[in-house]
Amino acid sequence: MTLNRSLKRVLIALLSTIVIFFVLACGLVLSQPVKALPTAETLSFESTGTDDGASAPLLPYEARDGTMLATRHYAGATPASPLVVVVHGSGWHGGAYTSLGKGLAERHGFEVLVPDLRGHGPTPDRRGDVDYIGQFEDDLADLIALYRKPGQPLYMVGHSSGGGLTIRFAGGAYGDMLDKAVLIAPFLKYDAPTARSDAGGWSHVLTRRVIGLSMLNSVGITALNRLHMIQFNFPPEVLQGPQGQTATQSYSYRLNTSFAPRSDYLDDVARLPDFLLIAGTEDEAFRAEAYEPTMSAATSKGTYRLIDGADHLGILVEPEALDTIGRFLQR
Repeated sequence: MTLNRSLKRVLIALLSTIVIFFVLACGLVLSQPVKALPTAETLSFESTGTDDGASAPLLPYEARDGTMLATRHYAGATPASPLVVVVHGSGWHGGAYTSLGKGLAERHGFEVLVPDLRGHGPTPDRRGDVDYIGQFEDDLADLIALYRKPGQPLYMVGHSSGGGLTIRFAGGAYGDMLDKAVLIAPFLKYDAPTARSDAGGWSHVLTRRVIGLSMLNSVGITALNRLHMIQFNFPPEVLQGPQGQTATQSYSYRLNTSFAPRSDYLDDVARLPDFLLIAGTEDEAFRAEAYEPTMSAATSKGTYRLIDGADHLGILVEPEALDTIGRFLQR
């Protein structure tokens, strides 16, 4: 009889713990919805723009799930030219990277792809969302399979969150595809030594929602991963400009997770091929000087270069940055 009462107490305590866990997790998720951001200091967009399609039109391609995605394509100097995939950063799309893509093709002879990642661009199916964590890697692998010729070297160039995705790609199932990588001021992790608070005013994380979703994911519950948990502080002049409707102002939990290295980010870093890390000394989003000591602890395959005076977005149009990237990929 005493044993039965003890077992009953244990079961009640266990059930109570489970109920409290789920009530707390769901309460955290629901307590912090997406709201309009107040005007605040953010990244400088003065040196960036978006392509109107004149340099390279958007070409459709079909992902493995049947979704139609799009990319820009720049032909290489020869059929044997290496294939370079340029991966855009958070909030914007490949249209802001056509100067880089065109420069790598015309000045350095590479065949270049500049895709709009799923959930981004002019007309995504669901803006700021994907179907599952890791779908970006599958989409990039599908794009590469469509364009890459047998024996063609493959390089990936990623900026900001796109740099984080490049690191994730290298550390995942498709990592062996890469021959070289270029990381332009990449995102590593929110608490990495390279991180700044709110990425210099660019991002606003719904922290309580993230904690709640992380709790649910830790026990295998992913049904709420479609909820958005990070917002981006675009300047009003960008949102009100001719390409403002193509901005992606918030991300779901599953998209944001897909855009970054895995939780133990140095494990992904350690699996990178030979890579160039390039950042501006005036980067507002990340601590440029911290990249080399942080990443060199995990791998000796990196070459590190800081561009004097360049900020987080301005580095994309710096001639010195383009030349540095081109020389590294050609060696």
